[in-house]
This record gives sequence, C-alpha cells and structure tokens, in this order.
Amino acid sequence: MARKTEARVIIHLACTECKEQTYTTTKNRRSDSQRLELRKYCPRCRRHQPHREVK
Repeated sequence: MARKTEARVIIHLACTECKEQTYTTTKNRRSDSQRLELRKYCPRCRRHQPHREVK
C-alpha cells in the first residue's frame, strides 16, 4: 500500500530563457516548500541557464 501523503514528489525543471522542460527530479515537499531553481545545461540554448520548477 502506498502512503496517503508522499513526502517526495516528482518535479519538472524548465529553462528560464526558452521555457523548455528538459529535466525531471524529485524533491521533499516538507523541507523544500519553495520552488526549486538550479543552474543546468540547456541543450536548446546550448549553454548553462537557471532552470526553475514548473507545475
């Protein structure tokens, strides 16, 4: 049986420049209530860009 409230959820990261969703990861909902932002490589822009969590 799965728990009713999962602590870890799957999120998608999108590039802030071109808005393409290129990465997926998980985060702990309880400890990270804010939107996640990481600096990752964007293959469409061909350089490192900040990627933000999208719904």
